[in-house]
Amino acid sequence: MSELTLLIPAKKEAESLPIFLDELRRYDYKILIVLEERDKETIDAITLRENIEIFYQKNNGYGSALIEGIDHIKTKYFCIINADGSMNPSELDNMLKNINDDNDLVFGSRYLKNAGSEDDDFITVVGNYIFSFLGKVFFNLKINDILYTYVLGRTELVKKLNLKFSDFKVCVELPIKAHRSKLKYISTPSFERKRIAGKKKVNPFLDGLYILTGMCYLFFNKVL
Repeated sequence: MSELTLLIPAKKEAESLPIFLDELRRYDYKILIVLEERDKETIDAITLRENIEIFYQKNNGYGSALIEGIDHIKTKYFCIINADGSMNPSELDNMLKNINDDNDLVFGSRYLKNAGSEDDDFITVVGNYIFSFLGKVFFNLKINDILYTYVLGRTELVKKLNLKFSDFKVCVELPIKAHRSKLKYISTPSFERKRIAGKKKVNPFLDGLYILTGMCYLFFNKVL
């Protein structure tokens, strides 16, 4: 059995998730789907699926789903991958190859050579550029796609990062705390596909404001 668990946070993905799970059948990875117990529609859409584990998060929010999911995983490696099918699992092989003595984490990036996106729009491109720039200037992060949480890493090391943010701020908390903890990381090219159902779960302005406040908090609070 693979030493990699795919961590799939899901919220109202009854339309997309079954299709994405069909695609994942060809891969020999463990699958952990994290969602809220009240999300009955999504649960009903995947309940009869084989070779998946469903985990009900105790606290609400995207960040809580990731934190609780990572804490639950027992395999050597984990990978955060979206339930909407926008992240291509065919890239996992290359991401795994980059986990070695030189790297503890691999961040997928849409802005490297041979990468791209079918889902980006002007607002998200500009927003990601700004937040990635702030990450470089204020935290010395060496990644250029900070808001794209296609991340593969060593499970036990990330469990020790003491991640706290329950919402989308976790997408910047993870790389910032990894850098401060001196984990080794690299970015690899990733091509973001169109979402299966074509629905975004984020409000670019409101969530962007939350992420900015999270970066400010982490800048002034150096405690891990």
